[in-house]
Amino acid sequence: MDGQANRWWAELPPAAGAAVMATAIISVGLHLTGHEALSRVALVLAAALWLLLAGDFLTRLLRDRDRWSGEADTPPALTAVAATTVLGTRLSALGWQTAAAALLALAAALWPVLLIAVVRHWQRRMPGAVFLVCVATQGLGVLAGTLSPAVGVAWLGWAALAVFGLGLVLYGEALVRFDLREVRDGAGDQWIGGGALAISALTASKLALSPLWTGAAHTALRIAALVLLGLNVTACAVLLGAEVYRPRPRYDVRRWSTVFPVGMTAAAALSTSDATGIGALHPLGAVVLGIAVAAWLLVLVGSVRSQLRPRTG
Repeated sequence: MDGQANRWWAELPPAAGAAVMATAIISVGLHLTGHEALSRVALVLAAALWLLLAGDFLTRLLRDRDRWSGEADTPPALTAVAATTVLGTRLSALGWQTAAAALLALAAALWPVLLIAVVRHWQRRMPGAVFLVCVATQGLGVLAGTLSPAVGVAWLGWAALAVFGLGLVLYGEALVRFDLREVRDGAGDQWIGGGALAISALTASKLALSPLWTGAAHTALRIAALVLLGLNVTACAVLLGAEVYRPRPRYDVRRWSTVFPVGMTAAAALSTSDATGIGALHPLGAVVLGIAVAAWLLVLVGSVRSQLRPRTG
């Protein structure tokens, strides 16, 4: 059993960070829909996974620098930033602003190092993980935009606005490098293209909810949130249609990157409902959240079964 655990630890890929992202955003969604007990259970699971992956990150940095360097320039490495920001956003909702601020500082320190490494190794025809450059950037915007009114620090709101704009630019850059064949053939991370739009919508809604922005700026942010949410829902519909047309039922660790965008779509719809006053978006978010929870359970079962399955060779 110890040997199996050690092997699992050694083979843990950077993409496993998407499991933290998926679990943490479901916790956020459950909180927004009033299911506080379940939300806190999901939060504990997300925090435990985050600590596990943080330990793995540090271990490789200190003891296996070659492997760390080889993985740090791939898009999945940015799940470390995104997972940290989503977890911090949920802690802020609990009122744990100091812990949330600490996670924001950590994510902000990691972000330029990993982003530059990833962008320097960009290629043509990349998988869906390429959109993590946007997700990680917008994650900073969501957390900064959440903390700004919570702690009364205006410059965090301005920083959130800046990274929101940068995140949109990075989305465009990722889109031109995305291999469209992944929509048909991807193993799960093609959904990050939709998730990046969802977290962008969430950032816009957080900014719109801030007292910093009034008048035309507030209206522009509300419109941006609605447009991005609409694009997000459209992208997810296309991806779902491709999954129905060409099913891919086998478990892959990249399926956590399918759960995260669905959960993020739910959170974006719920937050945009609050920011725009469009009540119909709230039941939409609640329904999508239910789908995300079901998908999370299915992927969890697949993950457990894959670890228990005997291996040959």
